[in-house]
Amino acid sequence: MPKQTFLNLPDEKRQAVVNAAIDEFSEFGFEAASINRIVANSGISKGSFYQYFEDKMDAFKYLLTVLEREKAEYFNGKHPPSKNMDTFQYFRWMIKAGMEFNSAYPRITQAISRVLIGEGLYYGKTFGEYHQKAVDAFSMMIQQAIKRGEVDPSVDVDLAVMVMDTWSNAISSYILNEGMKQKDMMKWVRSARTQEKIDKLLYVMEYGLRKTESQFISNP
Repeated sequence: MPKQTFLNLPDEKRQAVVNAAIDEFSEFGFEAASINRIVANSGISKGSFYQYFEDKMDAFKYLLTVLEREKAEYFNGKHPPSKNMDTFQYFRWMIKAGMEFNSAYPRITQAISRVLIGEGLYYGKTFGEYHQKAVDAFSMMIQQAIKRGEVDPSVDVDLAVMVMDTWSNAISSYILNEGMKQKDMMKWVRSARTQEKIDKLLYVMEYGLRKTESQFISNP
């Protein structure tokens, strides 16, 4: 986490460092990211950087806290359109709400996604707690869906969680990468064509887990 000297900076100077770090990780990922470029693009000295952060990883972890804070503010007061959604309807709403957030904060989302998903750090020890939170949430969703009769009870819960986890990350990465090519990412994400694309991607996952009509029919 950043040192107090960083937190004591004027807002404008602190934001310049944050923006430079976002651009660096977004463009180069973590391994190829350069502290030299961050300091050059933010207008600080290299000595100042080490007065603010321990190292490159420390700076990246701070971006995670910034992203979490932005998400908390963005989703404050946002709720699903209906309380009667089944598990998959809720999952679809959650994915689309996430796409809306990504569209509102594309650069920092791209930076975090490139490092965690693109370079696989999301699945390692350093950031394992973030992944575990998602896994636990998906596990709870699947178990509740089984109890409600929405998912085949013979489905392996761990396998179903892996499918939801992998699929949601794949969809998010695809939409984010395509959206960054657009002039107006938010408008593109909200377009009927993109919403249909998201629905089709989710359909593939959903109907691999959902009970089919034949499974609801009792054997004579």
